[in-house]
Amino acid sequence: MIDVAVSLPPVDRRSAFANAPMGLALTTTSGVLVDANPALCAMLGRTAEELNGRSVLDQVHPDAASAARDAHTAWIAEPSRPLRHETRLLRADGSDVPVQITASWVAAEPDGVAAHLVLIVEDITDRKALEAQLVHRSLHDPLTGLPNRLLFQDRLWHALERGHRESTPTCVLITDLDGFKVINDELGHPMGDLVLVTFAERLRSVLRASDTAVRLGGDEFSIVCENTDQADAEVLAERLRSSITEPLSLSGTTVSVGLSIGISCVAGGHQPGEVYERVVREADDAMYADKARRRRLRARRDT
Repeated sequence: MIDVAVSLPPVDRRSAFANAPMGLALTTTSGVLVDANPALCAMLGRTAEELNGRSVLDQVHPDAASAARDAHTAWIAEPSRPLRHETRLLRADGSDVPVQITASWVAAEPDGVAAHLVLIVEDITDRKALEAQLVHRSLHDPLTGLPNRLLFQDRLWHALERGHRESTPTCVLITDLDGFKVINDELGHPMGDLVLVTFAERLRSVLRASDTAVRLGGDEFSIVCENTDQADAEVLAERLRSSITEPLSLSGTTVSVGLSIGISCVAGGHQPGEVYERVVREADDAMYADKARRRRLRARRDT
């Protein structure tokens, strides 16, 4: 094994600052920019001359400015540890970029150099996009793309909260596909999945902007309807029933399914915790009652 000695030039702080691959800045303790490296200038679409003399806090997106100021104020009061804060900075073109800022306090030096801050500014666009994808996957059904049971709970809670604040009614519809098990057993799971996807598309087609359609699991779906009374919910149910009872032509096979629907409504003014479980339970009970009624009607027709 041959050792090769590599001679490195002495550390040039200015060169390291200028060539760093992520944004670097020097600021006063109040956050006024004294210097910005090329990576930060490119990130924000501004020159160093344009940035110098401006406050970093003024470069923060208005929606995030209050949180950034609070973080800076709290840290300045006790700057013994680096500050790490995620925020959004404004580019020159008006767009914004999500960043993580790590700030370190540099104490005043005997030679007259004033106390100042060193900021590392990292573009976290890719990380935020990945986080958004993971959150979406955790809250949506992978087959139909509809919200899942977890998001259903959140949307229903918010609908009930709005009903409490504004004294408006909230309705929940729970649906179940009649004959779905037979389709799965006789035509296979791929066909069953196609039925579910097609039903989800028809479900979306009858919704209003304020409605939330959800796949609870299997062939069970739900709709959360804000500011909706019983009569309006029944109209929505009939539109949905008319849509799904039309035969489905899937991959050259015609499939017919029925639909059982249960509806439960609560008047406005109630606290969400008072009625959340009740409205879901009543809609579920009404759906099973509708399924039993439809089964009896089919049995009478067949005799």
